[in-house]
Amino acid sequence: MTFLTYLISGLALGSVYAIIALGYTMVYGIAKMLNFAHGDIIMAGGYVAFFAFTKFGLGPFMSILLSVIVSTILGVVIERLAYRPLRQASSLSVLITAIGVSYFLQNTAQLLFGADTKIFPALLTEKSFTLFDGQLTISYLTIITIVTCIIIMIGLTTFINKTKIGKAMRACAEDKGAAQLMGINIDTTISITFAIGSGLAAIAAVLLCSTYPSLSPTLGSMPGIKAFTAAVFGGIGSIPGALLGGLLLGIIENLTKAYLSTQLSDAIVFAVLIVVLLIKPTGLLGKKENVKV
Repeated sequence: MTFLTYLISGLALGSVYAIIALGYTMVYGIAKMLNFAHGDIIMAGGYVAFFAFTKFGLGPFMSILLSVIVSTILGVVIERLAYRPLRQASSLSVLITAIGVSYFLQNTAQLLFGADTKIFPALLTEKSFTLFDGQLTISYLTIITIVTCIIIMIGLTTFINKTKIGKAMRACAEDKGAAQLMGINIDTTISITFAIGSGLAAIAAVLLCSTYPSLSPTLGSMPGIKAFTAAVFGGIGSIPGALLGGLLLGIIENLTKAYLSTQLSDAIVFAVLIVVLLIKPTGLLGKKENVKV
């Protein structure tokens, strides 16, 4: 039963990584850029939920909703001010800008909220239930996290495949020039992509901070890197790949901490990524792109 406990906890952690990885994989798939400030939007979402609940007395639902709204607006603003002017610039320029935005958000958070770590309140339930005559204990938060990830994945897949905006996103991902000739507004489509990814980052922030109840200006750094790793692991640009990569990453990390070493868990996770990319450079579900020269 101990192994099953670690496995379920790994699925919950992987679900958080998968939700964050969706932001990376959507932006890369459509805008062909790596938004390394995505992890800091997680941090911003965590702070909004924290202050909404502790300072303004909003309920859990309203605190989470406000966090999603603010994070969504923040993502759109970042795209509009930092990335849109560089639409025709080189990938290196966009990458450096993304790193600069990340440091700007972290330092702004330190100035506004201080560098000390805050204890995140219990927005979601802390109750648990037992199975197999008390041998297996599962928290409701774990179930909520896994179910939330599944619902988001189904909803996002349906949105991408069935709605007009979703079809526009797929067209931009395939060929921006052709999509523009067909009357699709590229800037609006990319802004919507950033909005969706940033809103999901806020949900991931609440789930992550509820599981590990601490909040600091650097909160999103490591989860952001691991979620990006999950996106690459599953095949960046692929929504099912983000889910698969996130779940596998969470399971590997949790089992490594349990049976091998807590200190080496991150190194082993990245080593697994290197092995996978050596065998399949496009990731587990990634597709090879043919580039005309």
